Amino acid sequence: MPRILLLLALLAPLSTPAMAQKQSPSQRGGTEAEQKACTRDVTRHCRHLMDQGDLVILSCLKEHRSKLTKACEQVLASHGQ
Repeated sequence: MPRILLLLALLAPLSTPAMAQKQSPSQRGGTEAEQKACTRDVTRHCRHLMDQGDLVILSCLKEHRSKLTKACEQVLASHGQ
């Protein structure tokens, strides 16, 4: 489960280190509701990749975009992913 929370930190738009420093912790990690929205999708579609890092999981979610719940799809879209 902690890996899922780390993944959601990547849902914030990828930016330069200077921009990342300007973001608040809640912007970097997503809200609790955003984390909850994608937890089931990560577990369902990307569980086998959870030990390979957050960027791999994010890529997996993107590959399975058509199968994601509407809530998780909206989280990805709202973060430019």
